[in-house]
Amino acid sequence: MKKIYCLSTCDTCNAILKDIDAKNKGFQLQDIKTEHITPTQLEEMKSLAGSYEALFSRRAIKYKELKLKDKKLTERDYRDFILKEYTFLKRPVVILNKKIFIGSEKKNVEELKSAVK
Repeated sequence: MKKIYCLSTCDTCNAILKDIDAKNKGFQLQDIKTEHITPTQLEEMKSLAGSYEALFSRRAIKYKELKLKDKKLTERDYRDFILKEYTFLKRPVVILNKKIFIGSEKKNVEELKSAVK
């Protein structure tokens, strides 16, 4: 499987897609704003990532608006927030065969580039 969950309007996501030449390398792209993540897709991501928390973005504006940093969130909470609001998914999420790459941190992007070569 070669799939990328991203936002088409996100400059960071677009730069990563360009860096790895996603279109020419046969990746299936899913814009999570227009095509919402399904519970089945999220479960697959979780099984590769190890937890819903690993997929959860604390940079989302709604994270601050809802004052979630002041709350103790459970795995169920992380799952529900990601399914309810696309901005809670750390982006991009790349699934390459049975390996997952989550987010735009430099180390993660370098590992992704090496894996895609």
